[in-house]
Parts: sequence; C-alpha cells; structure tokens
Amino acid sequence: MKRLFNLFRNKYFLVAIAFVVFMIFFDKNDLFSQYQYYQQVSKLKQERDFYQKETAKVYKDLNELDSNPKELEKFAREKYLMKKDNEDVYVIVQPKKD
Repeated sequence: MKRLFNLFRNKYFLVAIAFVVFMIFFDKNDLFSQYQYYQQVSKLKQERDFYQKETAKVYKDLNELDSNPKELEKFAREKYLMKKDNEDVYVIVQPKKD
C-alpha cells in the first residue's frame, strides 16, 4: 500500500499519466477521432473499388461499341429509342408483378 502511495506521489508518474490521459481523450487525434478516420478510410476504399469495377465495365462496353457496328446499333435502339427513317417503333412496357 505504501509503495502504491509512493508511486502516486512521484511527479514523473503523475505527469506521464496526465500526458496519456490528455493524448487519449483531449488531443485532436484522440481515440474517437482515430476510429472515425478508420471508418471513413474503409468506406472510401469500398467506394474506390466499386468505381474501379464500374469504370472497367464502361471501358469494356465502349470497346465493344467501337468495334462492332451491330452492337452500336442495338445499343442506340434500346437505350435511346432510335430508329431508321422507314420504321415505326413501339415500346411495350410489361406490368410489374407485385
């Protein structure tokens, strides 16, 4: 018990404890902030991976459209409802099943 009391009377120990408490709870880089930064980095990495996959998919589609005129025509007809001059286009919408 006396040894513990002497430990708390030691000014170096008290300064070290005060420094640790300050760094953990009151500094701008405290534990809570570090945890938030870690979560933000994880979220940004997931978004980066998603956008890299989407970019690769778009480049693949672009290469297919550039190299294949039939694929380009199909894309234009489906996506933008384009037609030839002597055609009529009818859009049939299927009702959604609930």
